[in-house]
Order: sequence, then C-alpha cells, then structure tokens
Amino acid sequence: MDPFGIESTLLSYLRAIGWSITAAIGFSFGIGLAIKVFDWLSTDIDEWEEIKKGNMGVALIFVSLIVMVGVLVYKVI
Repeated sequence: MDPFGIESTLLSYLRAIGWSITAAIGFSFGIGLAIKVFDWLSTDIDEWEEIKKGNMGVALIFVSLIVMVGVLVYKVI
C-alpha cells in the first residue's frame, strides 16, 4: 500500500475518528464514575445544591475533579 495514497490517508482518518470516539466514551465514563464516587465519599454535603446556591468552592472542587480525570483518561488512551 502506498503510504501517500488516498487509501492510506482514509485509513489514517478512520483510525483518528475511532480513537476520538474511544476517548469520548472513556472520558464520559470516567467523569461519571469519579463524580459518583465523590458523592458517595462526601455524605455530609449536597454538592449539587451548593453549586445551585453559588458556592464557588464546591464548584472548583468539581472542576478540578473533572480536569484530573480528563488528564488521566487522556494519558491512558
């Protein structure tokens, strides 16, 4: 197969799209699992209600949790 041909280029595009879909699924699963575990561990506070009230501290904890899980998923995939 010619490395500069159209078939090789299309195969590379399909691989890239496949890995993008895999990363999106892994990221969404990882974020959902991390937030659920965080909710289980912090039973004394209702995080979602605090975020609705405008509590920036809880919102920043959630943002940092999402970013760190994203970095981990990115490194694994």
